[in-house]
Formats: sequence, C-alpha cells, structure tokens
Amino acid sequence: MTEYNPKQIEKKWQDIWEREGAFHASEDKTKPKYYALIEFPYPSGQGLHVGHPRPYTALDIVSRKRRMQGYNVLYPIGWDAFGLPTENYAIKNKIHPRIVTERNIARFKAQLQALGLSFDWSREINTTDPNYYKWTQWIFLKLFEKGLAYKKEAAINWCTDCKVGLANEEVVNGVCERCGGEVVRKVKNQWMLKITEYAERLINDLDTVNYIERVKIQQKNWIGRSEGMEVDFEITGGSKIRIFTTRPDTLFGVTYMVLSPEHPLIDSLKEKIENIGEVLEYREKAARKSDFERTEIAKEKTGVPLGGITAVNPVNGKRIPVWVSDYVLMSYGTGAIMAVPGHDTRDWEFARKFNLPVIEVVSGGDIEKEAFTDTENGIVVNSGFISGLTVKEAKEKISDWLEEKGLGQRKVNYKLRDWVFSRQRYWGEPIPLVYCEKCGWVPLPEEELPLLLPEVESYEPTDTGESPLANMTDWVETTCPKCGGRGTRETDTMPQWAGSSWYFLRYTDPHNDKQLASKENLEYWLPVDWYNGGMEHTTLHLLYSRFWHKFLYDCGVVPTPEPYRKRTSHGMILGENNEKMSKSRGNVVNPDDIVDELGADTLRTYEMFIGDFEKSVSWSQSGVRGCRRFLDRVWRLQSILVDGETYSKDLEINMHRTIKKVSEDYENLKFNTAIASLMALLNDFNGKGAVNRAEFKTFLILLNPVAPHITEELWSIQGYPGRVYSQVWPEWDESKTVEERIEIAIQINGKVRDKIFLPSGLDKQKTEEEAVKDPKVQALVEGKTVVTVIGVPGKLVNIVVK
Repeated sequence: MTEYNPKQIEKKWQDIWEREGAFHASEDKTKPKYYALIEFPYPSGQGLHVGHPRPYTALDIVSRKRRMQGYNVLYPIGWDAFGLPTENYAIKNKIHPRIVTERNIARFKAQLQALGLSFDWSREINTTDPNYYKWTQWIFLKLFEKGLAYKKEAAINWCTDCKVGLANEEVVNGVCERCGGEVVRKVKNQWMLKITEYAERLINDLDTVNYIERVKIQQKNWIGRSEGMEVDFEITGGSKIRIFTTRPDTLFGVTYMVLSPEHPLIDSLKEKIENIGEVLEYREKAARKSDFERTEIAKEKTGVPLGGITAVNPVNGKRIPVWVSDYVLMSYGTGAIMAVPGHDTRDWEFARKFNLPVIEVVSGGDIEKEAFTDTENGIVVNSGFISGLTVKEAKEKISDWLEEKGLGQRKVNYKLRDWVFSRQRYWGEPIPLVYCEKCGWVPLPEEELPLLLPEVESYEPTDTGESPLANMTDWVETTCPKCGGRGTRETDTMPQWAGSSWYFLRYTDPHNDKQLASKENLEYWLPVDWYNGGMEHTTLHLLYSRFWHKFLYDCGVVPTPEPYRKRTSHGMILGENNEKMSKSRGNVVNPDDIVDELGADTLRTYEMFIGDFEKSVSWSQSGVRGCRRFLDRVWRLQSILVDGETYSKDLEINMHRTIKKVSEDYENLKFNTAIASLMALLNDFNGKGAVNRAEFKTFLILLNPVAPHITEELWSIQGYPGRVYSQVWPEWDESKTVEERIEIAIQINGKVRDKIFLPSGLDKQKTEEEAVKDPKVQALVEGKTVVTVIGVPGKLVNIVVK
C-alpha cells in the first residue's frame, strides 16, 4: 500500500471532475432542483485567506450531499469585480483596473479550484463583463421608468480619500468601510433608488422566509419602522416646522426645537435669523463630520440658537426657542425634532449645557439628576387634558386631538433612507441616461445596451468630485435618444452593489443574450434554496438584493417575491492569537500553504471540524495537523479491508447511527460533530481490526462531501463502480440505531453494586419490574426486605432494603 500523498491525487481528481462535468447543473427540469448560493466573492489582490473556504466548503458539503440524494444542484461561482479597492490599487500602481481585475480573478480562481469545491464553472459570471452589466443597466432603466430611480441634491457621505459618495451602510464607525478614510457630509446631485417604497414589504416578508433570527433582527432594525405623529409647529414669519415623533404624549414637555444644520428652512429664513453668520459657520463645521460622529451618544453637545426665531408649541401655545445642532440629521425623519429634555438623554444633556427648561411629563423619575426614559408604562403629568392617563391612553387621545384640530397626522416612519446610487468614479457600470435641455433625463433605447465603459487615459478621481468620465468630451457629448438634439451622458457610475444585487438570477441562465434569464429557468431555479454569507452583509447586500428582486417580481420578471428561501451565517476564523486576521497583525494564514504542505482535504476537514460553524473560532496549526493524521488513518483502512457485502453484526448499529448523525448534522451546520462521529467510527474499525467492503463503501460516501479527493481515490483503488460523487446517499434504519439491550447500574441503598443488561426503551415501571427479576439483583437482595425500588429508565435502578 502506497502512502497517502495529496499532491499526487488532488489535481488528478479536479481535472477528472471538470472533464466529466461532474458538478454542472443539468438542463433536465424534470428532476427536483436545489440551488445553493455563496456570497458573490470580490477578487481582491490579496487573494484568499483561510477564512474564505469556510462558508464555501460548508455549502459544498450540502451541494455534494444533495446530488447524491437525486437533486439537480446549482452551486455556481462568479466575480463581483467592479469596485473601489481595485480602482484604488490601480490608481496607486498606475495599472488599468481591468488588468488588475483580470489578474485578481485568475489568482482567486486557481485558489478555489485547488480546494476541490464543486462549483459549476460553466456558469461563471463577472460583473465587469459587458454581457453581464448590460442587464444591470437594463434593470436600472426599469427602475427609472417606474420612478424608483431619481436624481436630487442631497447631503451625502463623502469619503475624503476615495473621493466618492457612500451609502449610509458603507460608513462604519464614522469612516469609509473600504479604505478607512475620513467621511464628511457633502451636498451632491446624486442618483437615488427609492428603496423606502419597499420598506414595509422588506419587513413583512421576513415572516415568509427561513432566515436565522439574528439576520431578521438586523434587517428590521436597519429598516427601523416606527409609528407616530407628524406635528406642525408654527414659527416666526408664518412658516412651519414639521416634526415626526413616536411620543406625542410628551408634547407638553417640549421646551425647545432643534433643526439639522442642513435644514432648508435655515436658507429660507436667512433674512430673519439675527445671527445667520454664526449659524452658517456652524453648518460648515457640521459638514466635516460623519453621521456616526454627529449622533454618537457620548459626544459633547454643540449647537447655535436661531436668533430672533421662535416656535409655538401647538398643545399649549407657549413660545419656545429654535436651535441648530448636529445631533439632528436631515436624513432621518423631517430633519427637525421637538426636544423633550425631561425624557430624552441627548435632549437633557443639551438642555443642561445651554440652560434650557426641563419639564416632567411622565412620573416616576428624578429629572433634576437625569432624563427619565423608562416611560412606556408611566402615568402622564403636567400635560393638561391628558394628565392622569397611562402613556398608552395618552398617545391615542392626543393623536386623535391633533388630527381633529388639523395640527398633525398619524404616520409610519422608517430609519431606512433611499439608496445613494451614484459613484464619482471610473470603475463601475455606466449609467445609461442622457441629459437633454429640452427632454430632461432620457434613457438609452434597450437595443443600444450595453453602454460600454470607455477607455480613459486617467481614471483618477477629480478633486471637484466629478467622475473621471466627465473629462471625456467625445464620450460625454451625444445626441438625445428622444428628440435627436444635443445631449450629454451621465458621467457618474453605479456602485459595486449594483452588480451584486441580482447576480443569483444570472446564474440560472448565464449565457442568455436576449434576456436577463429565461422565464423557464427562473421559474425552475428560484428561489435560492440555501444562501450562506457573513453577518456583516445583512444590512447591505441582503437588503439591496431583496429590494431589486421584489421590484423585478412586480415587473413580472421573476416568479417569487423573495429571492432566498433560507439564509444562514458563519463565524470568522481568527488568527492563532484570537484576533481578526490582518496583514498588520501578522496573523494571516494563506490557504495555498496549507494545501501545498498538507492537502486540500486536510484544509477542508479542519475548517469544518474547527468548531461551531456559526461562531468565530481561532486557527490552530496543531489542529490542522490533527486532521491530516485523521486522513492518514482513513487511507490506512485499506490494510484491514475484508470482504463483506452487508454490515457486520457487531458494527451494524454503529453504522446506522453514524449515517443518521452525519446526515442530520450536515443539514444543521454541525459539521464538527459529523466529522467527530466519522472519527469515532474509524476507531471502531481499528478497534475491531477489520472493516468490510460494505462498511468502507458507506464510510467513503459519508466522508466524501468533506474530503472529496481522498475518498474518490480510495474508491477507485478498491474497484467500487462509478464515482463517489454519483453514488446514492446512504439511508439509515431507525430501528437499527438503537441498542437492543442497554447496560443499567444497580444500586443497593444508593451504592452501585453491579450492572445488568435490560431491553432498551423500557419505561420507569417496566425498568423496575425487569430489574428485580434479574438473577444478579435477586442474589444481591437475598435475605433482605425490599422497601422500595426506584428506576431511572436507561440509566439505573436503586433498591432500598432493610
């Protein structure tokens, strides 16, 4: 018997699988389908690290098992290849982004193929391929046609390093998610997508899908649905400030109002604001801060009063001051708030700093010391006609009163903002619109798609904030598709999220040049049966892709209202020092090194055995070597292989138990315990000193989804027919997973005296009856009086004697 040598066998089997089209999804739509999906990989220049294969291998295991269960499986792969990191690298190194992208994809692809993942490479897609982004542009034009894509002046998050606008979701802890650069507020004319139109459905339809609970919670929290009232406060000069509040019961406690620095009312009141210079200076300072910095609870409160401007509280007619402060955002609610310092911590701190009144309107706290915020079940005080009511009763009564008086109306509000869709960069999908002075924004005709990204001499971002495409006059200047007059192309490009918001649809029909995908293929493959990805993408890609999918459902393009039937998430693999892997920490592990030294099957086995799949775990080099030793022992089973076409009597129960355990654990992401049970069965074989051909065959099939190369090689060496990947998944006999007789401890007056065997599955009474009949037990109690017998089924019987 030769030694186990992964280098000799792994590339061999990868070539065989690709040559045989082993994992290509079939066009036979009579078979039951199964669509497994990983998150769209971004091919960065750094290549894979050992964290990437963990989710890929997990769904690879599920996909391989499903094929053996008779399903037509789609497990596709492609590249989310537009985006800032590639462009930033290209700018820094003076290389065209397209060349950088091609290099990165080639490296990623080689690394993934070396892992033996059962992707259907015949369906590989790439967001930078014009044949792909033609349909991204087509979807955008549909959004434009339906009024869901619009352009407006908006204060956006501006990355000072990338020189690009960012969506709220791309700003993490006050800095750019991509580069870590400072993010400030900047007013830009931006394309927006009206995702807020779908906010209610994005929440409600979570009840129809099988997502892990923490994913649903994150989605709901990000959308941030709240019910309340919009209320108008009259201000100096006859204007009104409209606010949204979920607590109209606290209106009698309003002692001042606050506007966002960007609020348009400041400009319209310019002539009346006595200290307008101070206000505009404050606005300029606020523009240098990110939303995160502005709303951080711990930050020092700052603000400027609007000199000469007051508001009238609609419930009591009292005049109150109006302030400007950066802790109020224009992007949330109406950009203005009514301040209730008695019952809001930020308002209380602001009021204390600027000596503004604080009024208690819900009893139970001490507002001299701090804001009393635990008010949901309190009693309303100092509030006129709603005093003495519970908060719940007061909310209803004052809401009715405000609506009757025409001072307010009930409203559902969302924290979710419309999606900022423009990027002032080169490396993205061109927006297929032309601006005409006569016709406004006009879409390109569908037959002119794709609008190709032109070649440019310089793709560096401009300091003015315009896209590099703006300098390409030959490309920018064109004719209006509607009237034939002079027109100019949109020079902003789409964000990276555009191509990744619908990629799962293209996988169903990747080579179709007439449609996004055929109706037949979409109806067959959708929805995705199992989608796994990182928790960090549950408020970005997951929300955006659900929005696009619902829009396409409304257009009749896709057959299901939700794109994904099931969504799970995995934990990160940390460095051996228990910190997140990064170059700066010096703890990154390159999977190529593990594959080269120990083999892809060892890496796959270890990544699945390392711990709970849904939790973060630390890398252990000794643990990897332990998995290699396990595979060495699997290889050496050949030396104790004997004939036998059925399971041997002494291993039959263990075989059926292992089939059940592995089958169920693979389905429930418990890969570590599935592998542990295979290790235990291996010990049983070695303990016996023999494994017969029937047992070895089943063992190889069960292990194959985790370690496909070694199992195919052993299968071939032993002359089993066909390939492992095309075998039928073994089934267990439930009656054979239970021991016929089990060992029971016998206690006399609480002390263990002996052990006996009884039939399994007995209840308490039967356990006691059968135990006292046993000859061993009768010998133990001979000559004594039995006072009582206490049985614990499956464990012990305690006999109390005198």
